[in-house]
Amino acid sequence: MSLLRGLVSARTWLAFTHHVAGLVLAIVSFTLVVTGLALGVGLLPLALAGLPVLGLTTRFADGFAAVERARFALLLGAEFTAWPADPDRTYRALVIPRRRTLFGRATWGRQAYAMLRLPVSCVTVTLTQAFWAVGVTLLTLPLYWRHLPPGGPSVNGNLLITGAGVTPALWASGIIGLILLLAAPPLTRGLAAADAALARGLLSPPRGAALKARVTQLEVSRERVVDAAGAERRRIERDLHDGAQQRLVALAMELGRAKAKLADDDAAAALVDQAHTHAKAALAELRDLVRGVHPPVLTDRGLDAALSGLAARCPVPVDLQVDVPVRPRPAVEAVAYFTVAEALTNVAKHSRATHVRVIVDGGPAPAGTLNLVISDDGIGGADPSSAGLRGLADRIEGIDGALSVESPPGGPTIISAVIPCA
Repeated sequence: MSLLRGLVSARTWLAFTHHVAGLVLAIVSFTLVVTGLALGVGLLPLALAGLPVLGLTTRFADGFAAVERARFALLLGAEFTAWPADPDRTYRALVIPRRRTLFGRATWGRQAYAMLRLPVSCVTVTLTQAFWAVGVTLLTLPLYWRHLPPGGPSVNGNLLITGAGVTPALWASGIIGLILLLAAPPLTRGLAAADAALARGLLSPPRGAALKARVTQLEVSRERVVDAAGAERRRIERDLHDGAQQRLVALAMELGRAKAKLADDDAAAALVDQAHTHAKAALAELRDLVRGVHPPVLTDRGLDAALSGLAARCPVPVDLQVDVPVRPRPAVEAVAYFTVAEALTNVAKHSRATHVRVIVDGGPAPAGTLNLVISDDGIGGADPSSAGLRGLADRIEGIDGALSVESPPGGPTIISAVIPCA
């Protein structure tokens, strides 16, 4: 029954349509690609006049590969990964393509597929149509043999039709036709599967390259997210600094003048004095909030000045050494700053330390690393899985860095971070 269902299966006829459509597209692709390559190579000695022709041929092969991937997905349900987009898709690269574009694995794979499409389609269409046509013809021969002239069809010189009627060979032809017809659906689908394997091998990157391209794409997208988050923090800092903070400064000044004028009225002066105190406290809290979101000094003067401010505000004496000859990108600076800030906060709250040492060392540019070491002489016992340290580790790992914590009971505690600058 499965063989009979194959005769009317949608998969069978979609595969048959796939073979016929492939032959039509193959004629166009073979003609244009072979002509373009021959003309481009032939014109290369003439002052490189063949480069634009080769560039156009390459772009056509790219477009044909996209059409083929869509055809395989629509008719066969076979989807396969495309090569990463070519970053050189510019007008200049179209006129004078780069060597990497002309001789890359993706380029010659697409062009080879465009040229192989015609012979492959000829074979698949010939085989499928031969099985279907011959099978139907031989199977139905006993139905219309009476209308054929005597002495027509024969097998090995033996007439299938004689004056006496149907010969055994005629019945054998019907059996052969049935076999061919039942074999046609699996043959059609099998050739389509082989065709898909060929297309996948030439139009898709190898599995390792596909994974590498996906990893690269995720790295780029992650970097954009980190940069966008940093830009958003800087915007919030500017809005707070230029908006609410300035209004609170003006309010505190106005309350100070009102307090001076109301010196004779004790009750009013007390209310104004209380409001003045609250305004100054709110202003101090807002400044701390701005520094927590993104310190302005980090954007304006860099990591050395920002860390110097942190060290000055820390209640535990801090020995700070910063040696960063080349300023890293903003995302790296922000991560380094908040790592030191969180570490100093933990020292002040939990370590009972009397001294902290912070060393920031920048590696050679342009693809160096930023190395952070924060050590104290406290009681130790810091838990790397705590919320604060785990958050620092996640933040550093978000830009491919690494954080290590050494804090045995009794101390000392050493927090080390390595942040890539590239």
